[in-house]
Amino acid sequence: QVQLVESGGGSVQSGGSLRLSCIVSGKPFDAYNMAWFRQAPGQGREGVSGINTYGGSQFYSNSVRGRFTVSRDNAKNTLYLQMNNLKPEDSAMYYCAATDRYDGTWAGLDPASFDYWGQGTQVTVSS
Repeated sequence: QVQLVESGGGSVQSGGSLRLSCIVSGKPFDAYNMAWFRQAPGQGREGVSGINTYGGSQFYSNSVRGRFTVSRDNAKNTLYLQMNNLKPEDSAMYYCAATDRYDGTWAGLDPASFDYWGQGTQVTVSS
């Protein structure tokens, strides 16, 4: 059974930084395309960033490009999201997600393309 556990959320002031981590267990980590999503109260789940199986390609939403960096360490079964220059509109619950459906081909930052989800970690940015 695949398990994803996020950590690293917290409360910061505008302009601050946080680093999220997601540890994956249950199957070889390098089999998964990985992504970060976020969901603010009353809103849908938004794709933030993604990375393919071996980390050769990264993907970002327009709202975070240039401020967030996604990476993975396949030896540690861990996905990361470095978030810099945080803004109040970045406040949300952040989820990591995984899929092994596409044999490494990137299928986009669509929640429907991902099969496994963590429980989330809260990020709050104050102005």
